[in-house]
Amino acid sequence: MKQKIRILVLLGLFSLISVKGFSQFSLSYYSSALSKIGVGYNFNQKLWAEFRLPVNLYLDNETPEVVVCYNIVKKARHNIYVGVGGFAGYSDGFFVPVGLQFTPIKTFKRLSLHIELEPTAYIESGIVIQGAWGFRYTFGKKDEK
Repeated sequence: MKQKIRILVLLGLFSLISVKGFSQFSLSYYSSALSKIGVGYNFNQKLWAEFRLPVNLYLDNETPEVVVCYNIVKKARHNIYVGVGGFAGYSDGFFVPVGLQFTPIKTFKRLSLHIELEPTAYIESGIVIQGAWGFRYTFGKKDEK
């Protein structure tokens, strides 16, 4: 099980490595029954990845997640995205997040709020539909064209 966690962490960190100069890192928080923090990386304006870690569990029960998302709608003040991700550790499975991210302050686009619906398939126990809301802060965001 520890080997799975190491592999997942390495994949998450690898997905965050800079490939192009216009990419940006972000920090996010998801509030739900299973709250999470995330470190994200925007490869471009449509494709981004995130490494998520639950924040309300004991350390020996941690189940890190890696997700890749695609903005299917990209507007000036909101995005609609869909993705696919997986997790391993205390439990194993995969999930398909569908979310809305929007910028509440027009002049401060680095801060955004998001809501997300996340159908999750646990290998050992079946399917659960989770929901979360939260915020994301993007570092070093360049002006949009």
